[in-house]
Amino acid sequence: MVIGKGYEKKGFVSEAEARELVAKAVAKTGVKGRKVLIIIPDSTRTAPMPMMFRIFHDLIAGEAKALDYLIALGTHQPMAEDKINALLGVTAEERKTTFAKERIFNHRWDKPETFKKIGTIPADEIEHITKGLMREDVPVALNKMIFDYDLLMICGPTFPHEVIGFSGGNKYLFPGIAGADIINFFHWLGAVITNPVINGTKNTPVRAVVDRAASLLKMERLCASMVVTYSGLNGLYIGKPEDAFSAAADLSAKLHVIYCDKPYKKILSMAPAMYDEIWTAGKCMYKMEPVVADGGDLIIYAPHVAEVSFTHGKYIEKIGYHVRDYFMKQMDKFKGIPGGVMAHSTHVKGIGAFENGVEKPRVNVILATKITPERCKKINLGYMDPAKINPKDYEGRESEGILCVPKAGEMLYRLSKPPAWQVWKD
Repeated sequence: MVIGKGYEKKGFVSEAEARELVAKAVAKTGVKGRKVLIIIPDSTRTAPMPMMFRIFHDLIAGEAKALDYLIALGTHQPMAEDKINALLGVTAEERKTTFAKERIFNHRWDKPETFKKIGTIPADEIEHITKGLMREDVPVALNKMIFDYDLLMICGPTFPHEVIGFSGGNKYLFPGIAGADIINFFHWLGAVITNPVINGTKNTPVRAVVDRAASLLKMERLCASMVVTYSGLNGLYIGKPEDAFSAAADLSAKLHVIYCDKPYKKILSMAPAMYDEIWTAGKCMYKMEPVVADGGDLIIYAPHVAEVSFTHGKYIEKIGYHVRDYFMKQMDKFKGIPGGVMAHSTHVKGIGAFENGVEKPRVNVILATKITPERCKKINLGYMDPAKINPKDYEGRESEGILCVPKAGEMLYRLSKPPAWQVWKD
């Protein structure tokens, strides 16, 4: 059973409504005397975390034996204390006083001792789940600190997503607090299916792998799935992760997908400040790829970005950005490259072909960032000087085949009548 409320057209979930929904869920689940760990997103997601943090404090902290938080970084960089305070809307003084008993941890994916293996998804099952695309044993590991708690709660937003279809639910465990084996496996699986096909599709083989991995975790799990627009909180659904996600994804599909009648030959996709590297700013391509015309330009406009990836930069500098088939047709050359890195590479470059040693991307992806022309060339992306771009020059020119998208990265753009290569085939 899901406890929730959503607004599709008019209205938003108020703080009072959110508090009431959480109160009902907490009463039903029972937290008295229990140790509760809440998994939350980092600052690369739009969500009313300050409101939710205070609601959890008011409704859980006084009843539970412990109330702590783990930031689901996946492989993002650990957050500094001031950034954590900003994420949760608290001051350093409040952390020492009002919230002194609530500990907040970064997921330390960079330390091998962080993890505990909870099982393996066998190759036969993987072959069935992926409809024959993959066949291998997939080890499943999670941050071992979760086993110090009685109740695991997930709280995060749901948006269309390039790897899994829609974010949310068990995705905050995988990749949020998961080991490298399963992260790399399912990211590459998503890349093989391709971003235009999987992005905004609710039920995918990748989601099935993630939910199967979560089933290996026997502790009680609860999930508060939010549906957020830049205007406010449109939906909040609380229940088992699979159920809460399902309800949130249904609303997200109505609110986060913009349908276009025709593709655009040039798109200025503007990255918000919360994306501070191409690893995350690449979402400006992921969400726009379906509406870029064949041979068109997609400009990732992020004047504040100076790095490709703080975590994976060495790999990306080595392999560059390429279409999927560039990797699939010569996999032996990329042994030792994490599947998650190759997946990111293909998602940024977009779909295309690799024939007779010649790569033919469908879209010309251009960086307008602090990354130099030399580095752009090295990683196989185009370059534009962001100082010479005035976004106003791109606005209001849709009839000319030019589109300007402010705050890109969360809203998915699709064609009203998509070509076959964008259509999910179940």
